[in-house]
Amino acid sequence: MSRISETGLEIKPWENKDLQLLFQLNAPEMMEHLGGPESDEQILKRHQRYLQIGDKGCMFSITPFSEAKAAGSVGYWQKVWNDEFVYEIGWSVLPSFQGKGIASHAVKALIEKIKAERNYKYIHAFPSITNSASNAICRKLGFNLISECEFEYPPGSFMQCNDWCLELI
Repeated sequence: MSRISETGLEIKPWENKDLQLLFQLNAPEMMEHLGGPESDEQILKRHQRYLQIGDKGCMFSITPFSEAKAAGSVGYWQKVWNDEFVYEIGWSVLPSFQGKGIASHAVKALIEKIKAERNYKYIHAFPSITNSASNAICRKLGFNLISECEFEYPPGSFMQCNDWCLELI
C-alpha cells in the first residue's frame, strides 16, 4: 500500500511506530463521542488490528507536510450494513490540529483511493449525532444523510449515530 498525498498532507499506511499516536488519540477529549477512552490493553489490541487489517481495508496516519509528527488517523474497513458489503470510513485528528481542514483533506484523499479500488458501491460513515465537526465533514464531502441509527461502538455499547452514505459509482 503506497502513501497518498493530498493538499498539504500525507496519509501513510499504519506502522508499528504509530502506537504512540493511537495512545494520544485515546485521550478523554478525543473519545468523547465514542464511548470514552479505552484501556491500554484495548489500545494494544486495536493497534494490532490496524497493522493486520489486510485486504479488508487500511488504516493510515495523517501527517501535515509542515509537521514532523502525525496529526491523526483515517481509515476504512469492510462492513456488512443492511445486508450489503460496504466500506465504513472513520477518522480522528488531535486537538492541536483540529479546525485546519486536515480531516477533510485526509478523508477526501482516502475516498479517491477507495473509488479507484472499485470493490463496493458505497462508503458509510457513522459519526455520533453530537459530533458536529464529523457530521460537517460528511456533508462537505458529499455524503448523503440516510438516517439516525443505533450503532454498537465500542463492542457492547450502543450510541446514536448518523448514517452518512457516499455512492462511489
